[in-house]
Formats: sequence, structure tokens, C-alpha cells
Amino acid sequence: MKPSLVLKMGQQLTMTPQLQQAIRLLQLSTLDLQQEIQEALESNPMLERQEDGDDFDNSDPMADGAESATPAPSKEDSYQETTPTVDNLEEGEWGERIPNELPVDTAWEDIYQTSASSLPSNDDDEWDFTTRTSSGESLHSHLLWQLNLAPMSDKDRLIAATLIDCINNDGYLEETLEEVTESFDPELDVELDEVEVVLHRIQQFEPAGIGARDLRECLLLQLRQLPANTPWLNETQRVVGDYLELLGSRDYAQLMRRTKLKEDELRQVIDLIQRLNPRPGSQIESSEPEYVVPDVIVRKHNERWLVELNQEAMPRLRVNPQYAGFVKRADSSADNTFMRNQLQEARWFIKSLQSRNETLMKVATQIVEHQRGFLDYGDEAMKPLVLHDIAEAVGMHESTISRVTTQKFMHTPRGIYELKYFFSSHVSTSEGGECSSTAIRAIIKKLVAAENAKKPLSDSKIAGLLEAQGIQVARRTVAKYRESLGIAPSSERKRLM
Repeated sequence: MKPSLVLKMGQQLTMTPQLQQAIRLLQLSTLDLQQEIQEALESNPMLERQEDGDDFDNSDPMADGAESATPAPSKEDSYQETTPTVDNLEEGEWGERIPNELPVDTAWEDIYQTSASSLPSNDDDEWDFTTRTSSGESLHSHLLWQLNLAPMSDKDRLIAATLIDCINNDGYLEETLEEVTESFDPELDVELDEVEVVLHRIQQFEPAGIGARDLRECLLLQLRQLPANTPWLNETQRVVGDYLELLGSRDYAQLMRRTKLKEDELRQVIDLIQRLNPRPGSQIESSEPEYVVPDVIVRKHNERWLVELNQEAMPRLRVNPQYAGFVKRADSSADNTFMRNQLQEARWFIKSLQSRNETLMKVATQIVEHQRGFLDYGDEAMKPLVLHDIAEAVGMHESTISRVTTQKFMHTPRGIYELKYFFSSHVSTSEGGECSSTAIRAIIKKLVAAENAKKPLSDSKIAGLLEAQGIQVARRTVAKYRESLGIAPSSERKRLM
């Protein structure tokens, strides 16, 4: 083809740095946003946090007529004129303000103002330093700590440390004793019997049941540490040792025939087994706790649901008026250019935060408007809601609504929920209406909680009960909802009454 020049007119969306920053802040969680704000405060001298009680001036320091070559003295300037600084203090006066040594009977807090909100008071007997400063302890470190206190030879201690390394987070020994024995250097001459003896020593550590090779051994180890006068202890050890498979399959009739136990007696045995921990290692939690900070607070006032942003999680920022007053329009020096760029970035950042808060408020208000029934009556009154409904109500794109509702939490009188929780698909009812999947899950949970433990409801029976209420749900859908709720099948829910 012959090359040619053609002029065309068109519209194109350009991702400017300001738009990219606004989108990035929009999808951050509250904790991530606080970290982002802290980094901005540390890197940009034009930004400052507005404390409670400060006079907030929304006027633009760079507006026409708001700046001059010599900035007008502000409150901060007048304060600096009357307050001594390090430079204008006399040598003797400086020494009087900060003494070299404190008197013997003087506390540090009497001279200096320290932030001691997290420190204990004199009458606080329940304050624990380790609970506020230490991280979670791992299972391996807990076992090694007990190993260091146990009297052992160097060879047995090496074997014990190797066995502890083979224990998983649930508390079970993952490797066989033969594999552990073969892992040692032949020069150490470690035999299988030695490894087994050391394993029995480890199985006496806390928590009870640690170092077991299977579920049967784990339960038996815990039963052996119970007092000898524990009711039904011998019968429970026999059931766990010989008939654990029958107990797992809930074949109670066969279990009573083989153990010669009556129904009431077997119920006592099962109750004792249920008090044991099949995962003893889970008692030692090594992960740090995860905190959820709600972005939106919903409360009821005068029979109306009010929506407001969590001001404690949304720090207010402003442009430092003193630094902004130093920026000169006609000055093209490097320092002035740097300060002008920092001022512009500060404005963009504050505007992006305002846009984020406004969008979050609009979306949360519409969610509360749609889900008033949930706030009044609970999960069973949840209405079907999809992203398109909120996007159409607030006049935004669905992708924007998806960013707003991800990792954002709402504090309600019924608890703290992620905004995504209020969105759910729907199924048709016999009357031509719609029922949300969240409401169906709540109904299924209620039906299972009220079922006869001897004859638990099957998925088909639950589907029939839902159909009687006008909700048309297939058996496969009931099974999917049941699994999402963590409810076991009917064969595993069977209990002795």
C-alpha cells in the first residue's frame, strides 16, 4: 500500500499518574492504606497529619494572592518568635532545661513526657509483658525448650532433636523410625531400639499426644495421661485401641455388640473421646494474630440506619501551610522546583484520599439500603445483590465497585463483615420471587442445627424442606452450600442420643 498521512479525531482514556494513584489507593485495605499514608508523610515534607484540635484551613496556599516572596507570619511563626529554640538558648539556660543526671529518687517520667499508653500502671496486676511484645511460639521451639530441660545423654539428645524436626504442625511424626535411624551417620551407631526409646520420651512432652504416628496412638497417649480414676477410662482405651474404625464409620450397633457396652455406656465413652484433641500440635499457635479494622460503621438511630466512615481508621491530612508559603512562582531554582513538585504530589495524594472516602461512602450507603432486612433480622433476610446493582445505583463501573468492596469491612450491630459478604447470587422461588444464596445457607444451617442427631437430614431431605418453603434448590446445590458452611454429610453427623 502507498504510505499516506491521515488526520483522525477520537477520544482515548489515558492513565495519568493521578488516576493510577487514585485507583491504587481505592483497592488498598485499611491497614495497607495507613502504611501508605505513613510512607507519604515520611517522604513528602508538604504533607502533615491533622491532629485533633488543630485549626484546619482548606484554602490553597498556592492560590492567587495567597503567596508572596515573603510569607506572612502564621501562628507557627509567631509561636517560634516567643518560644526558645536550640539556637537562641543560652548555654546556662540549655543546661537548666535538660539536666545531665537525674536525682536518685526521681523517676524518668517526672522529667520527660513519655508515651506510656502500652505500659502497665502501678495497680495493673494482670499486665503480661510477653503477651504484648513476643511473637507466637512455634511447636518445634516449644518441644526443643522441653528437650533442653530433660536429662539426656548427648547421643539421645541428638536423636530427640532429629525426631522433633520430623514432627509436623499437627503434632504427628511424619517419618518412620526406620527412616529416622537410616538418616544418622553410620559412625554414630544409632539403632532402631534407641530411636524408639527416645520417641517414647518425646511423647511424654506437652501437649499431650505429641509425636504420635497415627490417630490411634495420639488418642491413646492422651488417655494414658489422664488420672487413673477417670470414669470409663479402661473402656475408652479399649474402644480406641481395637475398634477405632467402627467408631469412625459410626457403626454403633456393631460397636456395642463387640464391646458388650450398652447405649448409655457407649455414649459416655464417646463423650470422653470427643474431649481429646486429634491435632495436639494445633494448641501451639505460631502465627501472628490478624486484626480487622472496619472502614465503615453502621448504627441505628431513630429507626434509621446511619452509615459513617471510621474516622479513627481514616487519618486526616493537609498541606503544611508554612512550607507551602515558601514556594515561589517565578523562581526556577532547584530547591523551589523540588518544593513545588512536592506540593503538587501532596495535593494529588489528598485528593485521591478524598475520592476514595467518597466512593467508599457511596457504595456502603447503597449496600445498607439494599440489605436493611439483614441488619434487622439476620442472614435469612439477606436479599440477592450483584455488583451491577450497586454500580448502576452509584453511576460507576463494576470494576470500581469490585475494588471498593475488596478487603473493606463494615461494622454492624451483628458483627464485622467484608463488603463482599453482602453480594450473593439468587435462586427462583415458587411465587416468582428471588432468594439469595446467603439466606439459603442460613436456612440450611438452621435446619441442620434442629435435626434429630440419630437421623440427620440428607441433602435430598433438605432440598425437599426448602421446596416446601417455596425455594427451588437442587440436591447438588444443597450439597455445595452445606460444604461451604463446613457441615459434614449426614452419615458423619449421626450421633447417639
